[in-house]
Amino acid sequence: MKKILVADWLDKYGGAERVLSVLNKCYEFDKCYTLLNNMSNADQSKVFQNKNIPIIESALKSLKSNFRYLFFLFPFFISRFKIAKGKSLIISSSFAVAKGFKKNEGQLHICYYQARNQRYIWDTENIYFKKWQRLILSPLLNCLKKIDIYQSKRPDYIISNSLFVKKWIKKTYNLDSHVIYPPVDTKLFKLQKNKSNYFITTARLEPYKRVDLIVDAFNKTDEILYVVGDGSMKKTLVKKANSNIVFFDYSNAKKVNELVSKAKAFIHAGIEDFGIAPVEAQSCGTPVIGFNGGGVAETVIDGKTGILFKFQTSDAILESLRRFKKVEFDYELISRHSKQFSEDVFMNNFKKFVQDKIRLHNLK
Repeated sequence: MKKILVADWLDKYGGAERVLSVLNKCYEFDKCYTLLNNMSNADQSKVFQNKNIPIIESALKSLKSNFRYLFFLFPFFISRFKIAKGKSLIISSSFAVAKGFKKNEGQLHICYYQARNQRYIWDTENIYFKKWQRLILSPLLNCLKKIDIYQSKRPDYIISNSLFVKKWIKKTYNLDSHVIYPPVDTKLFKLQKNKSNYFITTARLEPYKRVDLIVDAFNKTDEILYVVGDGSMKKTLVKKANSNIVFFDYSNAKKVNELVSKAKAFIHAGIEDFGIAPVEAQSCGTPVIGFNGGGVAETVIDGKTGILFKFQTSDAILESLRRFKKVEFDYELISRHSKQFSEDVFMNNFKKFVQDKIRLHNLK
């Protein structure tokens, strides 16, 4: 039986690519299909575990880093791939259109939803398009939504990476899915009981991450905040931040791990589909102060492994800081809690799910 991996595209190594890396530990894939591969050789080696797997790309590869301008053609190109007939296990990793990969008869397609798919067409908060752009693009976006719903039916089974995404899939596509939380490298983020006198957040400095709310909150305190990351909002955030807020580039992973492990708490104000960074922080024994929405609401226990706030406002963050100071956290308990999201747990759950479906479809 052939084993096929499908990914939306290969770009920079991040959370979604880490899942691909662990999937490559689970299976000896014969081929990988993707819209295009812009990865560096070093990142590609991480994803494919130094295995020489043929990567089949679409015609979008000629655009290189400009491929996103043709986002409206992604569903077309994912459907253009031709796969040989015969027994095959197809595992797609989808945050956009990979789920739309077409199988042949006698093949099994299991899709892992890394996130709410194609958020740029389903977005209602004007994160990806401004109001006037969305108004102009509305006929195209409505058409893309219909195509997305149609292509969502192609996998035989869907695995979602959180209950939050599971509910979104049900609401958007009216499809059921099974939850398997993504792998977090809890072995890399080691327990640190000796905390220093600062708070920290690590994120892409983009509007949807809501780091602006965190900066606004800490501008009203004397508490020290470390902000680690880069993005389109960095200059704006640096300009508005008071002297108690220090910015770091995300250039040295070892240094970032050390900063997170020694922080009094990790601050998170955005809505994540799962949210790997807050789990990494908990693996270090670092409590999380986070918005009670998205995946963070599933990975943080209010009052035990962190503090959850109900509203995405700077005042809500300030109130959570006051609550935080009244709680004596057990760093060992926080670290133990994170182990349920480990790489080993993911691999065991994923392989069991797939094996059950292979047996059910008599694909051996």
